[in-house]
Amino acid sequence: MREAGVLIVLRHGESTANAAGLFTGVLDAPLSKRGILEAHAATDLLNLALSAELRPEPGNDPPAPVTLLTSTLARARQTAAIVADGLARPLAGFDSDWRLNERNYGALTGRSKDDVRAEFGEEQFVAWRRSVDAAPPPMSDALYDGFAGSALFRGLPPAALTRTEALIDVIGRVGAVLTERVAPLLDLGQTVLVIAHGNSLRALCAVLDDLDDRQIRDLNLPTGHPLVYRFDAAGRPDPVGGRYLDAHAALAAAVRLASEGGT
Repeated sequence: MREAGVLIVLRHGESTANAAGLFTGVLDAPLSKRGILEAHAATDLLNLALSAELRPEPGNDPPAPVTLLTSTLARARQTAAIVADGLARPLAGFDSDWRLNERNYGALTGRSKDDVRAEFGEEQFVAWRRSVDAAPPPMSDALYDGFAGSALFRGLPPAALTRTEALIDVIGRVGAVLTERVAPLLDLGQTVLVIAHGNSLRALCAVLDDLDDRQIRDLNLPTGHPLVYRFDAAGRPDPVGGRYLDAHAALAAAVRLASEGGT
């Protein structure tokens, strides 16, 4: 019986919009200087793990192939390019899927988080950021048309750009990627590396770990920290929640992230 593959999820390095404290969403911000360093550090961690402990194949079989999937947004693609260039193990595949894109924050896109909190109050601010079902106000026609006319979204299906999204919407599209693209590769014993965003990876973890609304609300995924999922014979995560390659640093980063309001 073939042993199940390994799934690694990685939130992109810090973006310029993350550094500025903005609601980013579909705003196509590049990596900051710190984000570039985080992507290189993540690559180093992956190389150490792939050469030693992340070997789903038994005995002396050749190393399992690595397939990299990323979103179509610049900060994830830039992180993925850095990882792909520095990864010691050759890639079996490298592809993007818009369904891994960050959640669309609607009319909040590009706005300062501090300004939104001051205007709408803490309760509403937290609901828009952390709840499963609450969607921010939809984009205006002008904002929507600006994004729809960009080079990024002109090349994607109409479904890739909505007026706004709740996290439950992201869970739906990311869950489809897991079913259609990730699970078949894991069933073949491959290693799959998914590089995406704070909310699209929260959605992925929600599906994998069967999280309830409270657990989803409290989940924070820091930038640049690879999180590894192994699976038992029934296909369930073992352990639930996966394991960070640098658990101490990732936990500290997640605590800082939570203190700032979360992913």
